[in-house]
Amino acid sequence: MFPDRIRSVRYSEEEIRRILLEVSEGCSAADVCRRHGISQQTYYRWRQRYGDDAHKDRKHVRGLEEENVKLKRLLVEKELELHALRASLERRRKS
Repeated sequence: MFPDRIRSVRYSEEEIRRILLEVSEGCSAADVCRRHGISQQTYYRWRQRYGDDAHKDRKHVRGLEEENVKLKRLLVEKELELHALRASLERRRKS
């Protein structure tokens, strides 16, 4: 009756990526599809469209986390150096 009716989008792109990530973390595709109420055909279509990006995103996030750890370590080292310099300066002022 309404051939021009547009089907509503049920999942956002972020939700789709999260669903794809569940399967890549070890859950079976059938279980994930059942849990989220999607067909396996939909899952495989999503994987074809978004799957590679989800993998790249995980790698990118992992790289950012590693860089964040390095930067935090550098910050702590600089703060320790600054603390030592301030302590040395205080000792010189008292002398």
